[in-house]
Amino acid sequence: MQRAATGFACLALLAALAACSPRENESGAVAGADQTTMQKAIATKKIRVGYANEAPFAYQDPASGRLTGEAPEIARVVLSRMGIVEVQGVLTEFGALIPGLQAGRFDIIAAGMYVLPPRCRQIAFSNPTYGISDAFAVEAGNPKGVHGYGDIAGKPELKLGVVTGAVENGYAKALGVKPDQLLIFPDAPSALEGLKSGRIDAYAGTRLTVESLLDKAGGGMESAQPFTEPVIDGHKARGYGAFGFRKEDKDFVNAFNAQLKGFIGSSDHLKLVHPFGFGPGDMPGPVTADQLCHEPNAQEHIDG
Repeated sequence: MQRAATGFACLALLAALAACSPRENESGAVAGADQTTMQKAIATKKIRVGYANEAPFAYQDPASGRLTGEAPEIARVVLSRMGIVEVQGVLTEFGALIPGLQAGRFDIIAAGMYVLPPRCRQIAFSNPTYGISDAFAVEAGNPKGVHGYGDIAGKPELKLGVVTGAVENGYAKALGVKPDQLLIFPDAPSALEGLKSGRIDAYAGTRLTVESLLDKAGGGMESAQPFTEPVIDGHKARGYGAFGFRKEDKDFVNAFNAQLKGFIGSSDHLKLVHPFGFGPGDMPGPVTADQLCHEPNAQEHIDG
């Protein structure tokens, strides 16, 4: 009887120790009730970032297997200055990035995601790292004469490819493209394959995404020239990309922004992002995430 009682006591002690012991979350960080996401990441010196397979913003290099692109490379610099030296990538469809962040699958979205008011109501954003316009990929020679969203809207027989959750979906709808004219793809390479196979007549993406894909496509397609930039409610729809955080991680956002402030637009930054096609004309200037989230503009009602 005493042996049984002793056994129960040991089991109770082990259970108590297990309950009090720190546990690892999905990011590999030691979970403590009083630690913020940033504190956990600094303590373990590593963090997980969510990305979509979209060059040049974030993608896995096929030769080396390394996570690279504009967003991951900036993240490595900024996070290393904060003492976080290991950045682990979690490949996610673009439309699932925000739900994945909220569910704790990763702690930062590093995918060049545009800062838009509807998204700001779900997550927090760092200040932007670039500002850029859209482009269309079309068949070589542009036989359908597609130079912008208006051309698609004006020809009901034409089909436009967009990526799930991407802002171009909203641009198209706002500019009169009918739902049955839109084909939704999981990522940019899939959309370009849709164009190549004739399933769509144009693919809408950011200028750099379109240029990057066409560089690797091996002919048969081109960027629509000239291209009519979308104008919504009297404003040109220029996209500003940034890093996404959970709403409760305000300390992380503030610390991240403090490091971005002296880096974005610097010679070191321009040298880092030049291989991905970014130049001085793609810098965000003084625009902040707060302005993009709260100022009425062409993107207030635009989301993918």
